[in-house]
Amino acid sequence: MATENVKSSPKARVVVQQCLSAKLMVQPPSDDHAEEAKYVEIKRGVVLYISFLKGATENIVTKMVSSLLAVRLCEPESGKLVSVMDLPGSILIVPQACLGGKMKGKAIQYHDNLDKTEGRQLYDIFVSECTRMFSSSVVNHEASTTCVRAGTYGNRQVLSINTNGPYTHIFDFS
Repeated sequence: MATENVKSSPKARVVVQQCLSAKLMVQPPSDDHAEEAKYVEIKRGVVLYISFLKGATENIVTKMVSSLLAVRLCEPESGKLVSVMDLPGSILIVPQACLGGKMKGKAIQYHDNLDKTEGRQLYDIFVSECTRMFSSSVVNHEASTTCVRAGTYGNRQVLSINTNGPYTHIFDFS
């Protein structure tokens, strides 16, 4: 009996973009402008745009974090690619439900996205696990050059990014 390789559909999708700096608005200004907008920012490192899809569970988060923090995608002055932890660099995590969209005609459908409540829970776990793993691995670098910052799940956010090239990768996790 022949067995076929059946590709399982992704449970999460991440776009990784190398950056020299990035700034993300996590809270817009109040309607009366009494409170200013709030931002998080990083210097050199990576921006992780993340979306959880149907079937995603907590089990996938650890796999994602360990893979994403270890992959050699950052380009230091030496030219030899290193991980964000070896750079040293920082991480900005941006929730990005749009990554689960599929075109149907002239419209986009998001039927494959995980329910918003479950997506928020996995996003929070992802941010916590990323922060824990990252901070325990970069003890030899200055705190000012290494940090994990995260966007606000479910909000529209304004992002400014400075890159040294269109160095962007997309990864699916099953």
